[in-house]
Amino acid sequence: QVQLVESGGGSVQAGGSLRLSCAASSGYTFMYICAGWFRQAPGKEREAVATIDATGIPTYADSVKGRFAISKDNVEKTLTLQMNSLKPEDTAMYYCADGGWEHLPSGVKRCRGYYWGQGTQVTVSS
Repeated sequence: QVQLVESGGGSVQAGGSLRLSCAASSGYTFMYICAGWFRQAPGKEREAVATIDATGIPTYADSVKGRFAISKDNVEKTLTLQMNSLKPEDTAMYYCADGGWEHLPSGVKRCRGYYWGQGTQVTVSS
């Protein structure tokens, strides 16, 4: 059974930083196609924050570009999200996911999560 375990969430003031990590259970080929960090705030739909493909190319939501950085370690099987210059609107439950490509009618390809971690809460106060 695939297990993805997130860590690193917490409470910070606006402008602060947090580093989220996600580790996969042994024996699982993590990030074989793509993986990413997603978040869901109360009353809102889950959204992709940052995804990364097997070659290490990242994709970011417009709202976090220039502030967040996603990286992966294929040997340690970990996925990391460095979050800087945090804003109150970044407050949400953050989920790590391993996934595959979803091809939209528009022709855009995006990483869709198939296996999910339990989530870690990030709270940013003003």
